[in-house]
Order: sequence, then structure tokens, then C-alpha cells
Amino acid sequence: MDVRLDGETQLFPIVGDPIAQVKSPALLTGIMVARAFNGMVVPIHVSAEKLEEFITSLRDIRNVGGVVVTVPHKPASLALCDQPSERARLIGSVNVMRRLPQGGWTGDNTDGQGYMDGVAARGFDVAGKRALLVGVGGAGAAVAYEILQRGASFLAIHDLDQTRRETTIAKLDARFPGRVGAGSSDPTGFDFVANVTPVGMRDGDPLPVEADKLTGREFVADAITKPEVTPMLKIARDKGCNTMPGLGMFNAQADILVDFLLGQGATVTSTAN
Repeated sequence: MDVRLDGETQLFPIVGDPIAQVKSPALLTGIMVARAFNGMVVPIHVSAEKLEEFITSLRDIRNVGGVVVTVPHKPASLALCDQPSERARLIGSVNVMRRLPQGGWTGDNTDGQGYMDGVAARGFDVAGKRALLVGVGGAGAAVAYEILQRGASFLAIHDLDQTRRETTIAKLDARFPGRVGAGSSDPTGFDFVANVTPVGMRDGDPLPVEADKLTGREFVADAITKPEVTPMLKIARDKGCNTMPGLGMFNAQADILVDFLLGQGATVTSTAN
């Protein structure tokens, strides 16, 4: 089925700064087409200082049904949502917004769902397991929430920004008491090891964890899509670990994003802003 473009087409901007790197517009549009929905996801380059003005202007454009948000706008977009989900409020960011029937926006963060759905698709269940997470920026905080939501017995968080790490731990401990604390780059004793930082994208990057200490029994996941197999994942595979590359998160999250944009799938619990 071909993409339809006419006066009834619903538009869904994906906003970021920069935006040239995004791969999702064609994928998300293709899912809408496959569902026989007349919609299109369009990349829009918006600077941080113009984000609020841009999102506000979309309220008056009636054929804009929602917005996908990418870096660096996820934290700032939370304040622009009239009804953010409980998850988005705790995480402190949104990556998708949908127009409400009465106007305004409801928002959620699906990064954690996509990451952990990708892990689950490769046969690993985090419930009852000990997890180490490196990086709690916008996507990392969402993954942290989802690891605990899915029943991990304990989550250790490692982030070079200690203030961000401690703030995230405090928020998560209020929601999941006694199951989250500070970690390090040492993966010893963990069943699940997750990187949600850019470390590994560039030649010469250090490893996000001390991969030489992996034993082969851990499941190791990464959020990086290029290279598809990061140096950390290569070492993990060589040691016998099962792994998920960033494309696993990318592909798993696509249907979740479209579900939210079109108001399909599970209902999101929202709180008033």
C-alpha cells in the first residue's frame, strides 16, 4: 500500500536539533500505512529556544495529530504537555505527544518500553534479576523505570553525572522502594547489563562497562544503532553472552509510538499538569 497524501492526511512532526540523523519517519509512516491510516511522520528541525513556540503553534493546526520528540527536546517537552503520564512525570521527559479531544497534549515516554521489549524479544526476562544500567539521561531514565516496573529484584545505576544519578535514584526509590541504588562500571554479580549512553558510537570511545569482567551468563544490551555491534557487545558475544543491539530497541519501539500517536493499544495513565 502506498503512502497517501491529500487534504485528509494527518501530520505527525518529529522534532529535534539536529534532525538529519533520525531514521524513524519512514518506518513510522510505513506502520501507519500498513494500518490503513492516512498519516505521515515528518522530520522538523527546531532549536531549543523555539521549541515552546513551535509546539504551541501546533495547537491551531488541526491536521497535526501528535508529535514525536527526539534529542535534545525530551525534558523540555514534558512541561508542554497538559496531561503527561505518571511514567513521564517520574522520568522527567516525554518522547511522544498526542492531541487531546478537548485540545492540548497528552504525553508519554516509550523509550524504556521499546528497550525492554527488544530485550524480551531476544528471550530475556528481567523479573527477579539484578540489573546494571549505565546512563540515566532522557532515554536512560525511561529504561531504568521500565526495568523496575518489570520486576527486577535490584537496579544499580552508573552515570558520570553524579547529581543526575542521585536525583534519578531518589525518584525511583520513592516509586520502587529498596530496589534501586548506585552502581559502577563493574558488571560483576549482575544478570542484566544495559548501556543507554552514546559511549561506543565513535572510534576510540572507552567501554561503558568493564567488559573483561563479563562471564558469559549475563544478558548485555545497548541503545546505540551505529555501529550495530558496539565494542561492548562484541566482547560480550565473544564471551558467550546473549545481547541486544540498539536496533532491537529502535524496531520494538516503532509500533508502541504509533499506538500512542493514534490512540490505540494500552491506555496511558495521565496526571494533570
